Amino acid sequence: MKRGLLFALLLAACQEDVAQNIDPVAMTAETTGHFCQMNLLEHEGPKGQVHLEGLPGMPHFFSQVSDTVAYLRLPEQSHKILAIYVSDMGAAGATWADPGAANWIDAKSAYYVVGAEMEGGMGAPEIVPFAELSAAQKFAVNHGGKIMGLDEIPESAINPAPITPPAGDDDYARRIKALSETPEG
Repeated sequence: MKRGLLFALLLAACQEDVAQNIDPVAMTAETTGHFCQMNLLEHEGPKGQVHLEGLPGMPHFFSQVSDTVAYLRLPEQSHKILAIYVSDMGAAGATWADPGAANWIDAKSAYYVVGAEMEGGMGAPEIVPFAELSAAQKFAVNHGGKIMGLDEIPESAINPAPITPPAGDDDYARRIKALSETPEG
């Protein structure tokens, strides 16, 4: 018994932990959004990516920064988040139509313009990230919005107003209402 325990301890000591690569990954023609499963390069505006512990390889990509923030706040999140990156919209060459495939910045240190009059890749209001405060300030002057950090972004910026059912579609209205009701019992 003692030999077995000693052998197990020696094996554990000799095992080399391989660190998971959490460097930002450049988008390619095959990169799709985690929520929408659509090609990201075909959509305007800044993007996000999240690297999760135990899921090496490709990170989860998001077609909008607001989708990235929403994902980070999901209560169902089951994996430890190792790294979060967003597009630097102040990087050289970055435009709204082509935000860049490799100009990623750490989401925790980015400056975000929230409430600007801009729509992201999926047509919803967008949160616009910058590496430099001066670039965020210039953008806010030109497009409106308030500058804040990742943890300051309000829920209202990532979860816009609820969907209003089409007039006269009672079945649709019933199904939407049922999704928000708490089951009894």
